[in-house]
Amino acid sequence: MVVNNTLSAVENTMVGMGQIVAVAKPTCLTAILGSCVGVALYHPRRHVGALGHVVLPNANGRVAPPGKFADCAIPSMLQQMEALGANRAGTVVKIAGGACMFGTSGPLQIGDANVEAVLKALGDAGLRVAAQDTGGSKGRRIAFRPDTGELLVEIIGQPPRVL
Repeated sequence: MVVNNTLSAVENTMVGMGQIVAVAKPTCLTAILGSCVGVALYHPRRHVGALGHVVLPNANGRVAPPGKFADCAIPSMLQQMEALGANRAGTVVKIAGGACMFGTSGPLQIGDANVEAVLKALGDAGLRVAAQDTGGSKGRRIAFRPDTGELLVEIIGQPPRVL
């Protein structure tokens, strides 16, 4: 993956299902997404960012890593970024993922539910999405540069997109 030909010069960190990684240094955060949603937050002036790999819409009282559920992930990501010196007011949001991996209809449309829950949680936090690549029926590989805000989205059979 290449985002402005600079990825080879920084450390790469894989963000697994239910994880959140927040950083204040040049790095590349990557994830493989199906019905999960990758939430990329960054602060352009502070060069602080976080990538969350949201698996399910709502915790509904369940205890799990904070990145697993949309309603828990967004507040946790903001808290981690604030601890690194970023404020919410300047935070930019990009999201990707939420594919319908189990057909186009029926009860297992977790991708749609994940996108909806992420958008709600972001709205509840007073944040708007600056760019997104969601839905469809194919998984994605993403690479996020928190220091620049670039989010590379790759889908098999399509040209890569930088959000």
